[in-house]
This record gives sequence, structure tokens and C-alpha cells, in this order.
Amino acid sequence: MTAIPSSFRAYVAEKIEVSGATPAVERGLRTLAADDLPPGDVEIRVEWSSVNFKDGLATRADGKVARISPLIPGIDLAGTVVWSADGGVPVGASVLAHGYDLGVARHGGYAEFQRVPAAWVVPLAGSPGGLTTREAMAIGTAGFTAAMSVIALEEHGLRPGEGPVLVTGASGGVGSTAVAILAQRGHEVWAATGKADEEARLRGLGAAGILTRDEVTAPGKPLESERWAGAVDAVGAATLPYVLRTLRTGAAVASSGNASGPKLDTTVFPFILRGVALLGMDSAQMAIERRRAIWGRLADDLRPRALGEGLTEVGLDALEGALDAIVAGAARGRWVVRVSD
Repeated sequence: MTAIPSSFRAYVAEKIEVSGATPAVERGLRTLAADDLPPGDVEIRVEWSSVNFKDGLATRADGKVARISPLIPGIDLAGTVVWSADGGVPVGASVLAHGYDLGVARHGGYAEFQRVPAAWVVPLAGSPGGLTTREAMAIGTAGFTAAMSVIALEEHGLRPGEGPVLVTGASGGVGSTAVAILAQRGHEVWAATGKADEEARLRGLGAAGILTRDEVTAPGKPLESERWAGAVDAVGAATLPYVLRTLRTGAAVASSGNASGPKLDTTVFPFILRGVALLGMDSAQMAIERRRAIWGRLADDLRPRALGEGLTEVGLDALEGALDAIVAGAARGRWVVRVSD
């Protein structure tokens, strides 16, 4: 049984093998049928998705992210349940799903309809204030990762008033949301960005100070002056070495991205002489109970006040440009995808 119509639109990326040449990726809108979707006990009419760095990589031949071809990318989605075999996920409910294999090893959010396991579904009702499907994707995987990072730092012992907190890649989705949430919770936030014209927006989100990209990527000594009470890093290779060597004794950095590359050039000294902690943020495989709890907080005490600021909306027909922009480092803030009306 299915409630999915006989045809619907989806954005598809398919690797094309060329004899004697580097594989290419053919991508664009296609008309699909219900049988093209994977099995699942919940069918969702997708209303919104978002654009993430991982989505951009999934559409590139050298991206090393997509594990099936053809693939409907989109590592997150939000919409309305149109059919369900699970009593805990009723028809008509507003829900979201993200992570696990979505948009990587299983078709994802860039389709007007999608099937997912009920165990991946997060209901949007029931939280104080609630979130609309558009608001959920304005937060999206990036905002969820930012919230994870803040929670991890606070669980490690970070408290407002104990010193400045650094956020690298602050112009991006994870970074800008982390700036907003940390500032709302009373922390003194410093934002590092390579985009000089983003300073006003970041200060509007609550940043007390701005660092340039050069300041956080320049080579330095194995240990430098203790400066940061905590940090959120979504950039990786270029900035994480600086963060580690400038953290205060006992402080931690929540690391979630590799936009500048995966290799980490550092020493053991920050760990063995200052006891700093490197906290890995894996939003993809988080247990569903904790995932739902964090979304409940994102609808409540962690809800970014400036949810609509720095938000760019695109449709499926303009998705290709957005994916290229995020891989090139030209995207700013959050991008939401209007999948269906």
C-alpha cells in the first residue's frame, strides 16, 4: 500500500562511468515513481529540506560521500506523513528526519515524496512552541549540529561568564547557529570568519568580537596563550590546530566539520599539558531518543531567536547553484529548499 502518487519530482545525482576518463556526475530534476523509492514504514510528503556541505559533496564525482548511484541527495527533510505502518507516527503529523543513511546511502530529502523507517522520524508537535516544517529546516542538520555542540560543551563544564567561546566558520550554517545559541545562553562569543562583510550579521546574532580567517589559520607554536573557555569548530584542518593550542586548561572544542580538509596538524601538548578535550560531533548516527530530545530543546530553550536571519530559500529547480556555492565556500548562513508547496 502506498499514498505516493504515480509520479513526482526529485533532484537526482547519478555517477556516469566513462572508459579511460574520470567519472562524471549527471544531476538534475527527474520524474520518478513510488517504486523508485526505498522501502519504509512511513511515507512523507516532503515540504522542506536544506543545503549542507555534505549534500554538495554527494553530487560531486570526487566527493566521496554518495554510497549509491543514482542518489536523491538531501541529508534532512521535513513534511507531512501521508501513510504510516507505525502507530507512533500518525498520518497527518508534521515530522522531520535527518542523518543515518539519508541522502548518502539511501534516497534523501530532495524529492517531493520519501519513505523512511519510523525509527528515524522526529515528530514536530508536542514541544513547547513547536516548530513548523520550514522552521525545522531553517535549523536543519547544521543547526542541530550546532545545538549538539553547545550541549556537549556545557556538559563538559562550560558556563556563562567563565570566558570567551570561539566559533570558527561562523558565517556558515553550523557556525552562525552556534553563535546565536551561545549568545542567547549568556556566553561571550567570538566569531571567526573569512567574510569581512559578515561582521554586522554576526554581531546581530550576538557575537561580541570578530576574528579574521588569517588570525585562526596562521601557523603558531605548539602551545600559545590560553584564551578560549570553549570552542565550536566546523572547519577542520585549517582552524582546529589554532583552537587546540589556544584553549584554556581543561577546556573543550566541539568538532563537527571538515570544510577545509580532514587532516589535523597538531601536537599532543594541548592534551597532555592543558588537559583540553576534542569532542567529536556525529549527528548522523545519534540514537533517536537523544535526537528527539535535542529537537525538543531546539523548539524551546535552544531555539535560535533569529531563525529567519541569513536564510536563503531555493526551489528544486535552483538547487544545483546552491550545492555548488556551498562546496565552493560561497554560501552564507542557512539555505532551505522548498521541495513542494
